[in-house]
Parts: sequence; structure tokens; C-alpha cells
Amino acid sequence: MEVRTPLAFHLWIFVSLLLFVGGHCFYLPGVAPQDFQKGDVLMVKVNKLTSTKTQLPYSYYSLPYCRPKTIVDSAENLGEVLRGDRIENSPYVFKMREAQMCNIVCRITLNAKTAKEFKEKIDDEYRVNMILDNLPLVVPIRRQDQESSIVYQHGFHVGLKGQYAGSKEEKYFIQNHLTFTVKFHKDTQTDSSRIVGFEVKPFSVRHEYEGDWKNDKTRLTTCDPHAKRTVTSSESPQEVEDKKEIIFTYDVEFQESDVKWAYRWDTYLLMADDQIHWFSIVNSLMIVLFLSGMVAMIMLRTLYRDISKYNQLETQEEAQEETGWKLVHGDVFRPPTNSDLLCVYVGTGVQFFGMILVTMIFAVLGFLSPSNRGGLMMAMLLLWVFMGLFAGYFSARLYKMFKGTEWKKITLRTAFTFPATVFAIFFVLNALIWGEKSSGAVPFGTMFALVFLWFGISVPLVFVGSYVGFKKPAIEDPVKTNKIPRQIPEQAWYMNPAFSILIGGILPFGAVFIELFFILTSIWLQQFYYIFGFLFIVFVILIVTCAEITIVLCYFQLCSEDYLWWWRSYLTSGILSPLLVPICCVLLLHKARDHKASIWDLVLWLHADCLIRFLCAHRYNWFRCMFHVHAAHLLISEDRLSDCNLKTNDWFVS
Repeated sequence: MEVRTPLAFHLWIFVSLLLFVGGHCFYLPGVAPQDFQKGDVLMVKVNKLTSTKTQLPYSYYSLPYCRPKTIVDSAENLGEVLRGDRIENSPYVFKMREAQMCNIVCRITLNAKTAKEFKEKIDDEYRVNMILDNLPLVVPIRRQDQESSIVYQHGFHVGLKGQYAGSKEEKYFIQNHLTFTVKFHKDTQTDSSRIVGFEVKPFSVRHEYEGDWKNDKTRLTTCDPHAKRTVTSSESPQEVEDKKEIIFTYDVEFQESDVKWAYRWDTYLLMADDQIHWFSIVNSLMIVLFLSGMVAMIMLRTLYRDISKYNQLETQEEAQEETGWKLVHGDVFRPPTNSDLLCVYVGTGVQFFGMILVTMIFAVLGFLSPSNRGGLMMAMLLLWVFMGLFAGYFSARLYKMFKGTEWKKITLRTAFTFPATVFAIFFVLNALIWGEKSSGAVPFGTMFALVFLWFGISVPLVFVGSYVGFKKPAIEDPVKTNKIPRQIPEQAWYMNPAFSILIGGILPFGAVFIELFFILTSIWLQQFYYIFGFLFIVFVILIVTCAEITIVLCYFQLCSEDYLWWWRSYLTSGILSPLLVPICCVLLLHKARDHKASIWDLVLWLHADCLIRFLCAHRYNWFRCMFHVHAAHLLISEDRLSDCNLKTNDWFVS
């Protein structure tokens, strides 16, 4: 003991130091800081052109912008490709902490085709996205409602459209002069610097020059680096027309900043609407408390009194109320129609629920920061693939509980039903986007990689999970099921399945609609959404709300002697997803107006998204409801329930 204790202590110190050093080496997994000395070359990369009107990204060089001698594609992960990112090098190159003025990039002469391309992109409000040291280019804009507040828009507009010099006809102008501002944090000890900000002010300038054109040696009269005169406004803008000559230029200035490298993304991720999110959470908590009270009343008033005070009921009306749900105990666990389809849906729901839960936990912990470009998409895709193990397991367990024997059939349906549906929608979407020559179209190589993930990893894992599930003993019902189904009495209007299912979706919708608005806005406006703390709280509130409303409605259904609860409990609160589709369509299509294929893209995407939410939400609700029904019937012994059998024989039909 005297020898092992110091050794263990030293080993613990060594591991702690390794963790400490590792904690200072990386800000986020896979994203390391880069130090620059004065005079080091900085190369700006260009990304896709994006628009909030069409939602169709295009490659930067799909327009006749200035090109480097050789265009080099940056290495992209699967998530970046699926997002439509096309990161390439550019001719914008300068040196660290060396200001430059009026640098000439190139000169182009428009023809009818290229002028039309620029005009189309200006009409659709496309923005140019650039990257420097993994930081996206932003345009600082001062908010009108707050004098000291500045918001940042990602990228700058390709151009502007409007009247000029008293002309009644609208003309098109291209933003051909860029004033870059690179913010850096300097290390006083090593004199090295780290980039913490990348901003731009775009201008439209009709450049003029003296003498003959000498490429970058040409002396412009509109801005002169020797006289330290640069562009500060767009008083004489550059028009986009056939045979027009356009000269692209840029300035670079450097600003020292107190912001450290570890906090450089705070500017991009800062959200100014925290109060609205907190209001949404308080509103959702009120709904949860209301439903929790109802569930508590049911559990205490019904189940507890059924066990301890079953023989002390005071009135016949109370007796009928308290024993209504027990009258159907012999049919409540009768397998539903299309039970194999229910097993497939539940198993797939487990797969998506696990994917979303794990993804959200990693996002809350900071492992899926936007600085790790494409990381969120990649994580969700890989988690969905590996969660196929649980999909096969749970579908097999449920199928065996329903006395099913064709395990290969149910496994194949679990492995292919939902993925095939989504892949078909994805293929149609990709064909539409490909027809528009958009960079958002997934290449065939990436398509092959997705098929490999599906057939090579997900499908085998579903079979492994199903094999393990069928090896487990079947889940036993707490009560015996009668051989002859019991007749269901006529139901009240409010117990109609359509009405009760609709009611089950309204409360969960009220719990999430505010956060959903922010998510849709972020997606549509190409903004970063990085308030996963709020999202996780709302997610927990949502699943609790869905579970409680499902339990309450299932209890009312059983009390009205309707034992067909399997599918209704699965559909209850899951109606939230179909409810969101028309709302999202109206919101997004109103913004999309009539732009190309984007309308059909959105409609198909929303239906696929609805199906995902449908399967994911139902999984938790259905399991909670089944647990509640099982627990309720386990608490009541068979000899107590036999008293009810004598009163219900006349309800059975042959």
C-alpha cells in the first residue's frame, strides 16, 4: 500500500496535467487557434452565394467575379456538402497588420449574358459569403431602435437596384469595392496576433483610370493609395449593363481588439431577444404545471383510492366513475389493427428521439459550435445511423409482445420504411435543385456515401438490434385478454378520435410555437441559431407536455369504455407535426413568393420534416402512456377485477 499510493497519486497528477494542457490547446473539438506574425499572408476564401428569397445557394464563381489563377476547393466534410457549402480560394490576398488601400483585383467587361446573370442575382437579393481564418464575413449595421447596438449580417449583397440621378427607370448597380476590417488580438509577449473579427463595408463605384490599363499597376482616379484617398461612399455607382466595364477593388484595415480568440464567436452568436425566450419558457411551464396537476389528480384520486378504498365508495355514481376504466381490463391489451406498422413507427421513433436527444446534449455542451462548420449536420446523420440498433431492438420487443413471429419481415420494414420515404423526397428535391444548377445539389459521390451509411451501417445495426430484441422474453400483459372482443358503447362527441387528437396537439403547440418561430426565422434568414440552452429547456417541456396530455386523454378514453387506445395514444399530441406544416408553409411561402423551385423545395422539405417530428414525438408519448396503462392494471389484482366481470358479460358479442 505504501508503494501504490504515491504511484496512483502521481498518475492522477499526470493525467490532470494532460487534461489541463489539452484544455488550453483547443477551444472546440477540432478547431485550433492560429497565430499570425506581422507580414504573414492572409488568404480570403469564398463560399456560396445565398438568398433569403430563393433559398437556393450558388457557387461564388457561378457569377463572372475575379478569379485566381487556379481555383482550389477546400476540403469539406459530409455536413458541409449537404449544407451546400462550396468553399474555394479567391484573389483577395493581403498581409497581416499591413493596411492596404485601393488594391485592384481585376477588370471585366460584361456581355448580355453576364449582365443578365448579375441582374437576376440582384433581383433575388443574393449575398456574397467569404471566410477568413474560419470566421465568416459580416456587415455591421446599427440598429435603429438602439443607438449603441450593432447587429451583423452575414455576407454582403451582390448589388443594389434603384433609381439614380433623377432617372425614373430602376437600374442595377454592382458592389465592386470592398473595405475589409480585420480585427485581431495581439499577444504582448510573442508579438503574434490572432484574428477575432472579419467585417466589410461594400460600395458600388464606377472607377476611372488614367492612361492605358496596366492590370494592378493601373492608377485609378477614383481612389489613390499614394494620396491615401479611398472610397467612402457610392456617389457614382457602377451600373450593370451590357458592354459595361467593371473594376473590382478592395481596401484592408486592421484594428486591435480586446476580444480574446476564445470569445470571437460571441459577436456572431449574440442573441438580443432573451426576454422573449424566457417568456416562452414561463408560458410553457404554466401549461406543464396545469397538465401535471391533472395527471396527479388522476393518479391519486383514481389509482390510490381504487386500491385502498375500493369497497368504501359512497354513491353509485362515484362507483361507476371510478370503475369505468376497469370495465375494459379484458380488452385493454388486445393487439391493435396493423400492429406490425405500429411496431415499425415506434422503433423508428426511438431512433430519431435518440438522435435528437444526444445531438441536443452535445450542442448544449458546446461540441457543435458553428465554428465547426457542418458539425451539426454530420453529428445528426451519424447518430441516426448508429441509433438503428435501438430501432431494431424496440420494434422487435413490441412485435414479440403482440405475439408476432415474422421477425425478418418487421426488421426489414423498420430498416427501410422511413429511410426510403425520406430518401425519395430527398432525391426529388435534389433533382429540382440540380435543375437550377445550384450548389445545394448533392453530388453523386456524396449520394453514394449516404447510401453506404444506410445499407452498410444502419441496416445491419437494425438487424442486430432486432436479433437481440427477439432473444429477450416477451413483455407480459398484467391482465389476461378476453378471447371475444367487447362491444364499445357509443361515445360522446368530445371523445371522437379526430377531436381528442386535435386537442392533444394544441397544448404542445402552445408550448413550443415561440421557439419554433425563432428556429424558422434563423433557417430562413441564414442566421446562426446557437441558443441550445433555451432549446433544450423547451424540448424537455415539450416531451413532458406531450406525455401528460397523452396520459390524460388515454385515461378519459378508457373511462368511456373505449379500449382502442394503442393508435390513438400514438397519434395524440403527434398531431402537432401536421398542424405545423400549413403554418410553416404559409409563413415560408409568403416569404418565398414565386421564386423558381424554392416553393416546391419548401413544401417537400416541410412534409419530410413533419414526418420526422411525427415519429419522434410519438415515441416518448406512446411509451409513457403504455407504462401508465401497465402500471394502473398491475396495481389492481385479478380477484378485484373479477367483480366487474359479472356486470359486463352482456357487453360481449360473438
